[in-house]
Amino acid sequence: MDESDLEQRLGMLRIEHRDLDDAIAALASATHLDQLQLARLKRRKLRLRDEMAAIEDQLIPDIIA
Repeated sequence: MDESDLEQRLGMLRIEHRDLDDAIAALASATHLDQLQLARLKRRKLRLRDEMAAIEDQLIPDIIA
């Protein structure tokens, strides 16, 4: 993947991460709380965050000071 592909993927992951924030908030405020679904959404959000961090590490060059 080149840099533009990585940036595009990072943008899509950020959108999905924000969408998961909204879904988690909506599920948490529901009268019937589905703990299993809430846990799955939170795990997915953490995996997205890890993937975003990995892509950001690829985009930012290592600088030896």
